[in-house]
Amino acid sequence: MSLLLTCEVCIIKNFQIFIITLLISTISLLSAPAHAQSIIRDTELEEAMTKWSSDIIRAAGLSPQSVNFIFIDDRQINAFVAGGQNVFLYTGLIDRTERLEELLGVVAHEVGHISGGHLIRTREAVENASYETIIGTLVGIGAALAAGNAGAASAAGAAASSVGQRSFFAHSRVQESAADQAGLTFLNQAGIDPKGLLTFFEKMEDEDLLPQTQQLEYVRTHPLNRNRMSAVIRRAQESRYFGQGVPQNWEAEYYLIKAKLLGFISPERVIWEYGDRDTSLPARYARAIASYRQNKVDDAVSKINALLNEYPQNPYFHELKGQMLVDFGRVNDALPSYRTALSLNPDAALIRIAYAHALIETSRGDATRLNEAIDQLKKANIREKRSTRLHRLMATAYGRMNDEGRASLHLAEEALLQGRKDFAQSRATLAKQKLPNGSADWFRAQDILNYLEQG
Repeated sequence: MSLLLTCEVCIIKNFQIFIITLLISTISLLSAPAHAQSIIRDTELEEAMTKWSSDIIRAAGLSPQSVNFIFIDDRQINAFVAGGQNVFLYTGLIDRTERLEELLGVVAHEVGHISGGHLIRTREAVENASYETIIGTLVGIGAALAAGNAGAASAAGAAASSVGQRSFFAHSRVQESAADQAGLTFLNQAGIDPKGLLTFFEKMEDEDLLPQTQQLEYVRTHPLNRNRMSAVIRRAQESRYFGQGVPQNWEAEYYLIKAKLLGFISPERVIWEYGDRDTSLPARYARAIASYRQNKVDDAVSKINALLNEYPQNPYFHELKGQMLVDFGRVNDALPSYRTALSLNPDAALIRIAYAHALIETSRGDATRLNEAIDQLKKANIREKRSTRLHRLMATAYGRMNDEGRASLHLAEEALLQGRKDFAQSRATLAKQKLPNGSADWFRAQDILNYLEQG
């Protein structure tokens, strides 16, 4: 872990995995044991999901820019909506789906929950259940994550009573059917094959017959029944897009994403999932990442270089090489890779943040390099307005330039996002004292103080 970052953040390749203590036995209100989970931030993954789902979201009357996809590193199969227009997807769900149509079917279902306003009503149901059981507030977790507040995202989960379960599911079964029908409508309007939702539900159907303690988490949180399945089958088969699949380029991207997740999360499985004779791009991508994760320095660099020789216009391959070199202690060598990645994908705010981090790490008092890092972070802030890491890096860069006022301002910004109000107030007060009176940064420090006073 870099010393520049808080204990909440560690970098693993171009994955930026924010370690957040999410004790989410409360998601299902069942007696599953609580466990820590991680949020994955990755440019390739997020951009692909946004592209695949944009037409579904538009069909729901929503803006693709207003719907956030948050990926949870967990082998369980689940997806849910919380804290606003935030769709949480477990990596286990992506791993278990066999085709992109299945994943998009689940996404359409979750967008159906957003469109139907089910989040508000589900929150009320959770609050009612909490009178009968000791639970964490799932919606609070989602809201905290959406705000970039890792500290506030911690919630305690506990076993739920059968009374609480019945109360919650009596409320949610109607919502599940409504979300199915809305999702199928959105898929049809988007021109996307709905067969995936059907085949995914068929995989889950047998689980519904098991005792709740043995069911997959998805089935516990999305209760199935025969009437619901029959309605999905009927509507899906009526679509003129049924069985047509998805565009080939989408399918290729999907298999690369699955390979990437496998390489990062379970590098030991790569050798079993992709045989020695498999020379496909996903297999080679997974092997490069697995070598990196297993700290096989020369092999990892050799494999990513081979991919870059063949696909020099792929920004994610350049990003991967940059992160490999950073983690292998060759930070200066990583800078060209990040620059190339940004030239190919200038909107990638997460790559800008990683590049700025590398610039700061190699600055050694070089004001030119520190100013470049600050410029990169300012550009990234346009898209990543709620990134605590960005403000920590800004504070570090300004601190190394002996600019105590701006360093304090960004420490205040970071603390505000994390919900540490007392520290935010003390840093904003110091920033006001150190910054030129009437400057834009001075007014921002005053805005923070005004906000805290009103809160």
